[in-house]
Amino acid sequence: MSTVLTLDSIQLAFGMQPLLDGANLRVEHGERVALLGRNGEGKSTLLRLVTGALEPDAGDVSVPEGMRVAELPQELPEKRDLTAYQVVAQAFPETGRLLERFNELSMTASNEDDLKQMQQVQERLEALDGWLYDQRIRTVLEQYRINPDARLDTLSGGWQRRVLLAKAMVTDPDLLLLDEPTNHLDVPAIQWLEGALGQFQGAVLFVSHDRAFIRAMATRIIELDRGALTSWPGNYDQYLEAKDKALADEERQRAEFDRKLAQEERWIRQGVKARRTRNQGRVKELEAMRAERRQRRERSGKAKIEVEDAGRSGKLIAEAQQAGFAWDQSQPLIHNLDFMLLRGDKIGVIGENGSGKTTLLKLLLGDLEPTEGEIRRGTRQEVAYFDQLRGKLDPEKSAFENLSEGRETVEVNGRSRHVMGYLQDFLFTPERARTQVRMLSGGERARLLLAKLFSQPANILVLDEPTNDLDVDTLELLEAQLVEFKGTVIVISHDREFLDHVAGSVLFLDGRGGVHETIGGFSDWRREGGQFPAEQGTVSSGGNGRRSGSGGGAAQSSSSRAAPASGSGSNKLSYKYKLELEQLPQRIRDLEARVAELHEEVSDPGFYQQENDRVQKILGELSDKESELESAMERWVELEEMASG
Repeated sequence: MSTVLTLDSIQLAFGMQPLLDGANLRVEHGERVALLGRNGEGKSTLLRLVTGALEPDAGDVSVPEGMRVAELPQELPEKRDLTAYQVVAQAFPETGRLLERFNELSMTASNEDDLKQMQQVQERLEALDGWLYDQRIRTVLEQYRINPDARLDTLSGGWQRRVLLAKAMVTDPDLLLLDEPTNHLDVPAIQWLEGALGQFQGAVLFVSHDRAFIRAMATRIIELDRGALTSWPGNYDQYLEAKDKALADEERQRAEFDRKLAQEERWIRQGVKARRTRNQGRVKELEAMRAERRQRRERSGKAKIEVEDAGRSGKLIAEAQQAGFAWDQSQPLIHNLDFMLLRGDKIGVIGENGSGKTTLLKLLLGDLEPTEGEIRRGTRQEVAYFDQLRGKLDPEKSAFENLSEGRETVEVNGRSRHVMGYLQDFLFTPERARTQVRMLSGGERARLLLAKLFSQPANILVLDEPTNDLDVDTLELLEAQLVEFKGTVIVISHDREFLDHVAGSVLFLDGRGGVHETIGGFSDWRREGGQFPAEQGTVSSGGNGRRSGSGGGAAQSSSSRAAPASGSGSNKLSYKYKLELEQLPQRIRDLEARVAELHEEVSDPGFYQQENDRVQKILGELSDKESELESAMERWVELEEMASG
């Protein structure tokens, strides 16, 4: 395989701490490389280095001569009054302008000067093989089923992203760069993207936190951690296993280093007589160890998410009877809805873009009233809303000001917390907390909104696309908190794995007014035969982003309220049991390690020479941990049998 990208000893810093510290990377033709790392580590910055938008402080970014690099940017275009053809033609700057001008003149030429200018444009196009480029643009648009005359501002976010991918692909790149390509895409669009990238013959380097997308696409994982790039061969699951082992090894090595350093520090502080005869080689070794310890970069901690509980709502959250909603005289977005939402339910809402997911939320919560039927709502409801468009953040104010709203403290579960300390729970350093929101990364804005959301007393959490821009560690913590939350959770998401981990049932909007419920997460909906309209019908080439075809293969009509996911008689694990099963292996490993430590301590010849209280305390802990380990093993076997039953 030929190399399409090399990063050699890259140094880049915007402050005291380098984002890239001697980073090295090589990408080969045909690879699909996922670039992972926590928010703020510098993943998007690295992509900008590859495109040449940034220059490193030191080191070399090398793309072999003749290799073409294209990118699918994270943000949608600001200029939306262009046609799909015009956007894709921008991939060939001069040729694109000439083609646009020729098409314009061919429609409007009315005098000899226009015809003369048209001839000049045509001659220049022929010199540049412009008609070949015109054919290539139209072929790619047809391949992606995009109407070349469709204006960008008439397309959904998913279709705009498809146009941008066509712009990237039309150059036939050797290396394609993707920055969070699944953000704001619905599931059919994500699956279409997976298929398109699967057929691409060049190399792909992409940043994503969508675990299902990473599993489907990545042939290798590259992790950016504390300024260094580490390559992890194999798929995402192999990376997770190897990464856990590497972190454990690093922790042991650092503990051993710190133990030895402490021992040497004690030695150097011995009395005057010892200093006169001190081994100078050992002194120099200690100085080297001190220097190494000063240069150590600690791995940033995990966010600490704690939900402010507003107390219990009434048992009933909302009950819809033959309810529906339509704007003016248009076709109903929601029709004939029979559904009951109860306290403690964890509901995932899925459907194609434009199918009415946000409208359904507003109906259930009382922000909209039905235009047909009725919806009865419960009492004592305190709703906290996570806004997909981040509209609740003032971009000109700092993160601190956005959260504090003039206060110095926030109240979280009965405890007063200083705003700065609370923001540190969400991984904001004092410097970043004082930074204007417009200067924060997408991941930092998402974490700030979560901090703002969870500082409000709530017994109903509504999250509209909460996973966009969050790193995997924060995602997993958010999942755990939502599962443990005693109130009601409603989540709109296209993140398939997130829904599997959080949702007790899924509401599917079929795009024709129907709402259908399936017990379990996204995978359960799939197993029950769930399909999106785009998967049943054909995608129109009209460019308006609407799909034709029948409804979505729902497993269960919304007219009946199914039993809870944890109800008896089901051999499928509920979301809570799934989470417990996932966490048990680590708990067992921790208990085994602690039992081994205690056994080693008890086996020491001098153990029983200690004070009796100390001896009894250690023996008691050993007995307790052995019992906990036995119970954990039994529980693990029980849940495994339930999962496979």
